[in-house]
Amino acid sequence: MSSIIQYLTKIRFGAGAVDDLAEELTLLGVAKPLIVTDAGLTASGLVARVQEAISAERSTPVYDATPPNPTEVAIEEAVACYREHACDGIVALGGGSSIDLAKGVALLASHPAPLRQYAVIEGGAARIGDNVLPLIAIPTTAGTGSEVGRAALISMRDERKLGFLSPHLIPDVAICDPLLTLSLPASLTAATGMDAIAHCVETFLSPRFNPPAEAIALDGLQRATRYIRTAVHHGDDLEARSEMLMAATQGALAFQKGLGAVHSLSHALGGFHDLKLHHGTLNALLMPHVLRFNQDHCGDKFERLRHAMGLAPATDLAEAFIELNRDLGLPMRLSDMGVTQERLAPVAQWALEDHSTATNPRPATREDFQRLLQEAF
Repeated sequence: MSSIIQYLTKIRFGAGAVDDLAEELTLLGVAKPLIVTDAGLTASGLVARVQEAISAERSTPVYDATPPNPTEVAIEEAVACYREHACDGIVALGGGSSIDLAKGVALLASHPAPLRQYAVIEGGAARIGDNVLPLIAIPTTAGTGSEVGRAALISMRDERKLGFLSPHLIPDVAICDPLLTLSLPASLTAATGMDAIAHCVETFLSPRFNPPAEAIALDGLQRATRYIRTAVHHGDDLEARSEMLMAATQGALAFQKGLGAVHSLSHALGGFHDLKLHHGTLNALLMPHVLRFNQDHCGDKFERLRHAMGLAPATDLAEAFIELNRDLGLPMRLSDMGVTQERLAPVAQWALEDHSTATNPRPATREDFQRLLQEAF
């Protein structure tokens, strides 16, 4: 039996929660949703499972061409599919890419084009109205927490990865069923799990005042650091999968408080269409470098992070994360991920302009971002 949690949005959480999907669509008045997902989930049979949960009598239309990093072009294709099938709502199934793409569809199908005018750096948040399409998000990874978040990160035609932020982009319902994460490969379990951890850490270190968000972030960090190794190395452990899914949800509930330079850099690097860099992997790799950069501007917060992670008081946090990345088999250098030197200069500028930079605990310049990139290279 699933539990219902009401915090920012409605969350159905627990094994078998996907069986409540038809009820939630009825409550939203959605009769014909479009499923936004990726080809891998279609091949795995999870899309058919969700179609059955929606209706056993009729098929539900599907857009399953979500790329590894959601793009402006893919959103336009999915909007065309939505209109072709005369849909009246959206079900997002997948990781952060599918859910963010679905948010873009919910926005662009209900607001005038072009999409870019709604980006934060274009002053677009105020242009997003409350007529965004009804959206239910069903995560199949435990990482981004996009199912409860107000943001969508979209790679534009010019390879800028831009943030779209609005409370109207928060899905109406999140259905968090850990059974849907059991088949996630170890490498993706590690990368998405580190994304959840990065959310908890960065939002806790954000200088904005929001004690409830900080409490949620610390609890999420405690869960994630306790269970991530088990989830990666013993993927059939339902308790570990459930705890990681809750940690991911908590990280996104908390990051209403803002993120920081880890995300500024990973957003910028994630825009390159040809590299297809995984957001969570980037966050994991960049975390130690940004922690060292921020350390003297965080008061007692590093000690509170150590306590949540079960570390000794004198532990070097950056080294602890390096060790965790190594245990999880994640890459240790940007060059290992295919990033080349000539990419770094534009990335530093894009990171400076990213919406997450404003809430980094230490003010960062373009030169600071260049140094961080070189350290991680």
